[in-house]
This record gives sequence, C-alpha cells and structure tokens, in this order.
Amino acid sequence: MTKSTPTPVTTPPTTSGAVVRHDENDSRYILTLTGETVGLADYWVSGQNMHFTHTEVDPSRRNQGLAGILIEQALNDARTRTDLTVVPDCPYVAHWIDQHAEYQDLLTRGR
Repeated sequence: MTKSTPTPVTTPPTTSGAVVRHDENDSRYILTLTGETVGLADYWVSGQNMHFTHTEVDPSRRNQGLAGILIEQALNDARTRTDLTVVPDCPYVAHWIDQHAEYQDLLTRGR
C-alpha cells in the first residue's frame, strides 16, 4: 500500500507559522514549523470513538503554545470531518479539553 502525502487540515493562519497536517495512514496529526516536524498527536479509532493517545512536541520547541495549536486543530478536524466521540486517553488532550469548554461536546457526541 502506498502512503499518501498528509493532507493539510483546514486551519486559520497562526501567528507562529505552524501548520497542522492530518496523516490518516499513520493515524496522527503532524505539526510543522517552517517545514520542520516539531510535534505530533497520535490517535486510533475504535467503533465510534477516536482515542487521542499521545501528544509530543520537540523539547526545544516547548513552552511556545505549539501543543495547544496542534490539539486545537486536530479536534477541529475531528469535529468537521467525523461524527466520532473523542476519548482523551492522553493526559495533555484531557487537560486541554478541560480548559476549553467549547470542545467538551466532543466527549459525548455520538453516544
């Protein structure tokens, strides 16, 4: 099977220049900055659930808000592209959703 190029997630321009791409073949969202991969968010789908399992940002790029940009854009994509229930198995994703009430509906939709 040939891997397709990750497709851009529809995102508003960010002041940081960050771009989030969805790599459906590898079940992950990839965050790039000036063409360099600096972060990722892994997920897997089981039935009607989309489990976010791991979020990572390059240690040299931490504390710049990049993980938040990554998760926000990944969740926006999940909201518009699927009707799956988001399961935040990753502690960072769970905390991010707790801090952003407008995304909490993703935890219960489809149930």
